[in-house]
Order: sequence, then C-alpha cells, then structure tokens
Amino acid sequence: YPDPPFLLFYFRVRLDMIVTCYKNGKVVEACEDMIPLHSHHSSSEPSPYNISVDKVKFSPGGQIKVTLSTGSSDSKLYFSGFLIQARDFGHPSAGAVGSFALLEPAVSQLLQCNNIEGSAVSHTSSTHKTEVQVLWTAPQNSPSKIRFQVTVVQKYNLYWARILGPVVSLNDTSPLPPQSTAGAKTTTAATSLSRPFSSEGCGFKKSCLRDPVGCDPHSSPHCYFLSFWTEDQSVVFELSGLASGYVSFALSTDKWMGHDDVYLCINYTDHVDISAAYVVERTHPVTSSENVLRDMAWRLSDGVIQCSFRRNIRIPGRSQNRFDLDQTYYLFMAHGRVDNGRTHRHDRQPLISESQVVITGPPEDLGGSRSPLLIKFHGVFMLIAWMTTVSTGVIMARYFKPDWPETTVCGHRVWFQFHRALMILTVLLTCTGFILPFIYRRGWSKRAGSHPYLGCTVMLLAVIQPIVALFRPAADSSRRYIFNWVHLGTGTVAQVIAVVAIFLGIHQQALLLPAPWTTGLLAGHVVWFVLADIVLEGTCFKKLVLVIYLCGNFVCLTLLLGTISRI
Repeated sequence: YPDPPFLLFYFRVRLDMIVTCYKNGKVVEACEDMIPLHSHHSSSEPSPYNISVDKVKFSPGGQIKVTLSTGSSDSKLYFSGFLIQARDFGHPSAGAVGSFALLEPAVSQLLQCNNIEGSAVSHTSSTHKTEVQVLWTAPQNSPSKIRFQVTVVQKYNLYWARILGPVVSLNDTSPLPPQSTAGAKTTTAATSLSRPFSSEGCGFKKSCLRDPVGCDPHSSPHCYFLSFWTEDQSVVFELSGLASGYVSFALSTDKWMGHDDVYLCINYTDHVDISAAYVVERTHPVTSSENVLRDMAWRLSDGVIQCSFRRNIRIPGRSQNRFDLDQTYYLFMAHGRVDNGRTHRHDRQPLISESQVVITGPPEDLGGSRSPLLIKFHGVFMLIAWMTTVSTGVIMARYFKPDWPETTVCGHRVWFQFHRALMILTVLLTCTGFILPFIYRRGWSKRAGSHPYLGCTVMLLAVIQPIVALFRPAADSSRRYIFNWVHLGTGTVAQVIAVVAIFLGIHQQALLLPAPWTTGLLAGHVVWFVLADIVLEGTCFKKLVLVIYLCGNFVCLTLLLGTISRI
C-alpha cells in the first residue's frame, strides 16, 4: 500500500514477505478458514486423500470414528500435516462443532477452535503419514447434519484445503445421499501465456504503471509493468518484472504498508504460483482463503516473471481484506527472491502511486516513479542546513576568530556575524524541513525506523543552541568556559546525529536516492569536512582552504539536490 492531474510516483520500502510453516501442528491461526500460511493456493488437482467414518448416524454425546487416509496403494503417497474439523452442514462458516478424542497421540493433537476445547485435530510433526484416526463426540445441541472437513499438506507448496468429507446426521434425520470425499476447494488452474505483455494500448485501452517511465515489457526485460482494464464486471491485471523469486502489487487505502490487498506471482522454476494475499499492519503477507482469481496465466523468460488474472469488481460476502475495485487506491509494486518457500525483499524499492487511482476508471498511462514534493523539500532543506551552513559556520567560529581584527559588521566581529547568520539559517531550514514530513504524513510515522526520532533530537538541539547563546556570559566572565563547552558539545552532538539521520533519510521509503553512489557521496562529504578540519588546524592558508572546502561542498550538495529533483 496527491498531485493531480494524475500520478507522481516514488519508491518505497519493499514488501517484506516471509511465510511461516507450522511443522509442530500449532495451527490455531487456520481454525477459521483451514488454510495453511504457506503463500500458495490449494492444489487444483483432485485430492488423493479420503475421509471416512464408521457410522452415518449419531446421537447427542455419541462418538464417531473418523479416518483420514491416502486412499491409495501407492507406497510413495503420504501426507505430513493435516487439520480435521466437523462443521454444521447447513452453516459451515459458523466454525467447528463438537470435540475430538485422540486415538494416536504420537501423531495427532487437539486444538481449540471456535472457543471449543478439542474441536479440531492437527499433526504433531511433519513426519510422513498414511493414515490418522480420531474419535469425534457430538455436542448436546448438535446441528441436525454434520460434515467433516480436512486440510491435508503433502509438502510446503502442495496442499489441499477443506476437503469435504462424509455427512453424518442425527438420529431420526434423513441422511443425505452418498457424498464424494475426495476433492478440494475449487480453483482455476493457471495456463501458460503464449507471448509477452506489451505496453500497446496504455493510456487509452488500459491503465499502465511503468518503471522506467515509458518502458515496454515486450522489448525491455528491465521494465517493471502493471496494467489493468475493466471487462465484463471484472478487472484484468497484467504484471511483469525481472525478479529472482516473485513480483507483486498491492492496493492500499494510504501511502503506507499495512491493511493492503496484495497479489503475488511467485516463480517456482517450472511454474508461477498466482495468489491473492493481504497484509495486516506491517506484517508478512497472509495468503487469502478466498478463491477470487480466475483466468490465470503466466510466463517465464530470461528471469522475467509475467502473470495475468481476472478478478470481479465486487466480491459478494467478501472479507475486509479484499477490496472492491470501484474505489480509489494507491498502488504498490514490489519484487524479490524466494528461498525454501520464503519470499524475501529485494534491494529495489516498490513503486507506489502518489495519488489515488480508480481501478475501474478511465484508462491512464500512470508514468513512472517520483517522490512527493513535500518530502523532496524536506530532503533539500536538511541537506543544505547540515551539509553546508552548519559546517561552514563551525569552521568560521573555530578558525577565523583572529582574522579581520579591526573590521566589524553591525558592531560585531566578522567571524561572529558569519557564524550567527549561518546558524540562524540552519535553525530556520531545520524547522521548515522538520514540519514537512508531518504535513505529508498527517501525523507521526511509526514505519520510518529511527530516522524520525533522530530528526526530533536534532530539532530539539538546534533550538536549544540559540537559546543558550542568548544567555552566554561576557567574554571575561569566570563562567564563560562552561558556556563554551556546553555550546560546543551541544552543537557537535547535533551535527553528528544529523549526519546519521541524513544517511538513514536518503533510504527512506518516501525519498529513495539511488544506492550505493549517493551513500558514497554523503560519506565523501563527511570525509571532506574532516580533512578540511585537520588541514585548518595547521595551515597559514586558511582562506584558501575555506574556498577549496566550499567548492567541494557545493559540488557534493549540487549532485545530491540534482538527484532529488530527478526522482
């Protein structure tokens, strides 16, 4: 997860997608939807597993033996994880019903689902299994018909969710006809794309988000591309990018990661897994239990992942994690690598739309990446203040006090007036730059790491310095040395913290300067200041050194400001 007429874009912190596999069977997070957090859809192939019961009629408090087995004589077929529940046949979404008792505690364990102790059974380890048996006890107020459901995991990226088992009925209730116990949640298998995507039609047939600006995924493997258009009460999406593991995009109601509707295309060497997910707060994406995608297709070529799918504009009975597509959203794009089923962020930041987009609105060519204007000015003001005005003011106070002894400006020595003017300018630039992120963010950012805390510290010290200076003792006062040390110490601490904050700031999600050369440029500026400080300690050519230092400082500052203007 704004400047009209349409979009400015900027790079943001990546989607950090790490998925957890529960080998110990403690899968209470899956109680409601019975979907493992494996970042994959349930297999679209028929389930090779069977659920059977020893009776089809029961009484309140009665017990039924439930057996999960491979249903095959194939010795190589097994399952490593499972989750068994009984559900009200008429209202399966109401949650687990009844309770279980274990027959094989070495391989199975009880879980509390739907606030009922022992209402589900799961595995205790990922060892290979071919059969598991449990006893189900009917509650006293049992629904008239119960259906057993099971999710079976063979391996991390291969599972069958909510396999429908047999239906059992209360005594004196007519049983249903025999039901098939093999099968999984209905999905649409993805097919292969016959040719790569193209930017043809961007802006008048379909909306396109592209980075670099104007790139074409048909001819450039380095083109990160998202397109979408409305068709038959649904939206068709195309996603393309060079990545070692996955490409993704998300719909967000704001410009910050959290509570976002996410769509993933993950490369598994011989196929691409296309899935919907969601992000709650700043957490890892969770694969959705809703089967909302259809007409899925994919293509792999020279490291480029391409996938397409269709999603209905509105989803009846949807959860809050699936957004209707006739509203306005910010768009994120991200990519990264996958290791052993875990998706990891890449060094490249995700692209985000700086103004909101109506997915079902008129086609627009959304262009490329730009940082928001307020954040640009924040960076500009802070760089000028703490790269140039502070360092020059410090040099003037430290090394030029003896110069121009007979010359005054408005009744004060030249060095003092330069020092005071530069420091006042620093405070004004810092104050102005300080408030811009708050205006942009409309409050405090909890997602910017230590950068805002360091910035607040610098702001506080920058305000303290001139206040302390107002109460400085006379030059010949016995307490003057206390002021000198406090003034020097506060200023030095502020300068050091400001430098750290700037290094962190250039890699913030709203203002991402290209790495590593901008980092090296900042480091070079720090070294340049230290070298000037050392040379000025022992030279008679202070004015020449100052001119050379200012020239080098100006070059570094100009390069950084130019970079900011181009992102």
